[in-house]
Amino acid sequence: MSSSLKNLSDFNHTTIPNAAGMRVGIVVSEWNNEITGALLNGAIKTLLENGVTENDILVSYVPGSFELTTGSQFLCEDKSIDAVIALGCVIQGETRHFDFICDAVAHGITNVALKYNKPVIFGLLTTNTQQQAIDRSGGKHGNKGDEAGITAIKMIAFKKNT
Repeated sequence: MSSSLKNLSDFNHTTIPNAAGMRVGIVVSEWNNEITGALLNGAIKTLLENGVTENDILVSYVPGSFELTTGSQFLCEDKSIDAVIALGCVIQGETRHFDFICDAVAHGITNVALKYNKPVIFGLLTTNTQQQAIDRSGGKHGNKGDEAGITAIKMIAFKKNT
């Protein structure tokens, strides 16, 4: 969680396992592309910096955040993928659409992870404003994509060590 006291890209306080040999799928929403593109860049950069090779990162796109659940499921069906990162951005509007989408994606991602017994990382920004989304996708609060990449690595290592 980012706040004025926490940066999403600050991992100095944690040990990050070596990710060599890990294979990660990333499903990205095309909606709010400026934001989701920055999240994707952060996730890929973090995975590469920690040992995942370009050949072991599979990126797929879906139209919007609601479709992240189905996209994650399709990637989880690939037995060679160790984890999936779902990246999207929903910005509060004037209707309850925001609540329905955020709730559906959160529950859907959880269900996919449990169904496939595979880490599916929730990289969905749920912000009140465009500026908050910018701040969390490479701005003053870091990049949720970085956080999602580290989370995927840690969860793959956790599963392999249990």
